[in-house]
Amino acid sequence: MGAIREAFNRLLSFFHKPQRDTDLEAELQSHIDLAVEENISRGMPPDEARRRALVRFGGVQQAREQQREARGLLWLDVLKQDLRFTTRTLRRDSGFATTAILILALGIGANIVVFSVVDTILLRPLPFPDADHLVRIAPKVSKCGASCATYSTDAVQEFQRQNKSFSDFTGYDAFTAPGNWKLTGGGVPVPVSQIDVMDNFFHTLGVQPLMGRLTFTAEESRPSGPPVVILSYPFWRRQLNADPNIIGKAVSFGNTPNTVVGVLPDTFDFGSVYSPGTKMDVFTPYIYDRVREYGNMLSLTGRLNPGVTLAQAQAEADLLFPTLDGSVKRGWKGHYTAHLWDLKDFISGSLRRSLIVLWGAVGLILLIVCVNLSNLLLARAAARSKEFAMRSALGASRSRIVRQLLTESLILSAAGALLGLGLAFAAVFYLAHQGSIALPLLSSIRIDKTALAWTIFIAVTAGLLFGIVPGLRIASGNLQNALKDSAASTTGGQATARLRAVLVVSQIALACVLLIAAGLLLRSFLRVLDVDLGFEPSRAAAISVQVNDHDDPATRAALWQNLIRRVSALPGIESAGITDNLPLSRNRSWGISAKGHSYQPGELPGTFVYITSPGYLTSIGMRLTRGRDISWDDGPKSQHVVIINQTVANHLWPGEDPIGKIAEVNGDTVVIGVIADVRESGAESAAGWQMYLPATQAGPDNPYLVVRTKLPPAQLSLSVMKTLREINPGQPATEFLPIQALVDHAVSPRRFFVLLVSIFALLGLFLAALGIYGVISYSVTQRTQEIGIRMALGSSRAQVQLGVLSKTLRLALIGIAIGTIASFAASRLITALLFGTEATDPITFLGMIAILAVIAVLAGYLPARRASRISPMTALRTQ
Repeated sequence: MGAIREAFNRLLSFFHKPQRDTDLEAELQSHIDLAVEENISRGMPPDEARRRALVRFGGVQQAREQQREARGLLWLDVLKQDLRFTTRTLRRDSGFATTAILILALGIGANIVVFSVVDTILLRPLPFPDADHLVRIAPKVSKCGASCATYSTDAVQEFQRQNKSFSDFTGYDAFTAPGNWKLTGGGVPVPVSQIDVMDNFFHTLGVQPLMGRLTFTAEESRPSGPPVVILSYPFWRRQLNADPNIIGKAVSFGNTPNTVVGVLPDTFDFGSVYSPGTKMDVFTPYIYDRVREYGNMLSLTGRLNPGVTLAQAQAEADLLFPTLDGSVKRGWKGHYTAHLWDLKDFISGSLRRSLIVLWGAVGLILLIVCVNLSNLLLARAAARSKEFAMRSALGASRSRIVRQLLTESLILSAAGALLGLGLAFAAVFYLAHQGSIALPLLSSIRIDKTALAWTIFIAVTAGLLFGIVPGLRIASGNLQNALKDSAASTTGGQATARLRAVLVVSQIALACVLLIAAGLLLRSFLRVLDVDLGFEPSRAAAISVQVNDHDDPATRAALWQNLIRRVSALPGIESAGITDNLPLSRNRSWGISAKGHSYQPGELPGTFVYITSPGYLTSIGMRLTRGRDISWDDGPKSQHVVIINQTVANHLWPGEDPIGKIAEVNGDTVVIGVIADVRESGAESAAGWQMYLPATQAGPDNPYLVVRTKLPPAQLSLSVMKTLREINPGQPATEFLPIQALVDHAVSPRRFFVLLVSIFALLGLFLAALGIYGVISYSVTQRTQEIGIRMALGSSRAQVQLGVLSKTLRLALIGIAIGTIASFAASRLITALLFGTEATDPITFLGMIAILAVIAVLAGYLPARRASRISPMTALRTQ
């Protein structure tokens, strides 16, 4: 208690210093006055009495300092003095301070943004209660899209009854298309993205409602049940004006009233967890009996029982899932297996290496920033060497001077961190609200307490890193020599020059590593863009259409043929067609086999199926290599036909012409055409099995009109929408989707990482150039007299420039050599992120090295030019 009381009193004394100083002065004066009076009473003259009293009392100033130290917090007093002195010094040298703060803001701000991304996607738990108990369940082999990553209704309900590992088990319809519903009753229909979820979906995740309830009753999950919806928070605010009394009201979707039973909180974003880059507006009950015979539909998530491990649940799944085929009464039997992942690992595990590389790259940037500022501070410390020598002569210890330098560094770092935090807030806000980057959980990115703690950590670390080298240099130098009037001592001598050269070489080496890594990733990205997708996305666009054909193929044929004919006649339209699935978007798979052949279970993969009209292949830019396209003559009563891709043809009829062969696709189907393989899942994924069926012989789902045009899609929107509304007045007000946007969306994660690493590499290159310029400029200043003498003795300006540039190139080549060796090792760490590019690609290495060398020479050219213009007479007068 005594120590606590003493600490509290010291703290009070620090914050009430003026009052305590006044009291101290009064007490000191009282002691001296009493001593004077006592001496006068002994017969001394007043002057002598006062002199004797002061001698007897001792040093008054020393007494003041001893009392202040005894009552207050000395380290706080010293810190306050350092802060005041630092503020005055930096205000006086505002150019240096501004430059340092801006450099730090860029380095620290970039680190905050990247940390926020890494924290959101990798480190932070999912935004659900007990998120570590949530598990993703999917088949062990999934090479045919969503159909091979889902389960049938019968199988799911049977597993629900039998399993002991899960407290809850739920799923959602994996085949929902964006804009598949429309909001009606308020003028022009508005497209709405709707998805079916199991009755306990939100309960399993642990999501709490903003209003109402987030479960569906058994009655609501029946085909004859009342139509009900749960609304997403953005949809409720955007389309329903955040109506606080919305619960229980009917909202018209597709001219059918649906009762609102709940509103989700703003913290829940279905797309960010399950389908990055998409937004879901409305959630409806999964009608089990309506889709029971459709086959695999449900994508599954479970919540483990307390005490059950993932390994135990996997062991049970391995026993139960192979037995579920017997539970499937109708529809396709799946030969079921299951692999269990921690839900967070399933969502973001594939991004782990990319994010770690990104984190490492931004860490290198901070290191380059620290080295750069160390160089600047070394030059500044050399220029202030006389000031430090004077302070040392007046009694300041070396540790006191070093502490002052570290205080300056920390103040600069704190200011840079504050500015960087502002820049990071803006960048994070943009990342959270953009919709073009298909990264999971990105919409929930924020700068939270963890990010703020990281900011403080890197600010302090950076301040110590770039402040410690100048501090140690001052501590090890001879301050007394600085009082001599010589330019060499004032500017720090050869030792400082060598240290600054070492720092520049390290900057160049670090920048070289960043540049080569960025070059490899950029080259890989360009290789991805050069991949033959099997279709031509440029000048093609799609728009969702709604045509009520009453599920009648003949009616559908007449409506679609009329729609395509009228749209094709519009100015700027080269061709038009309809499909129910677009490449690089949602997918489903059916079975196909060669008639007369027998296959082992699981031997044939699922085949991606597209139900299309005539003209679709031309409009999307696919290449028909054999046979013919679908025609309107392929009607519901004629021979069923199919177009397959080259991969299917090679596997089912190797070495044969597949045209005219009979395939089994829900019955005998004649192969009429073969198209070049299409990369339907992504530019970096090999093409799978694909088939194309005529819409007059199979039922499409959520069709898209695809057009090939000479005009920008925005210019076609009005004319095409007018035509669609003439055919169907209930057509929602959807916009054209450029097919190129699908490609951009598919490659957006790689583009995001490449863009950031490239920005960091350019920033590192700029800082390295700045460091080279600073060192060479410093060297020219040091050698002013020498250069003047050389020019007086006959050296030409070209010789002077060549001498300075040779030093520049020498530093650059040493740094490049070290950086290249380090890059060979570092490139192995990003091998898994490369596509079509070797980790030791010589073109990339040589190209990046050449760029760095050129930038280094350019950075040294300005000081070299200045050196060549030195007047010999002026230089000889320089002290």
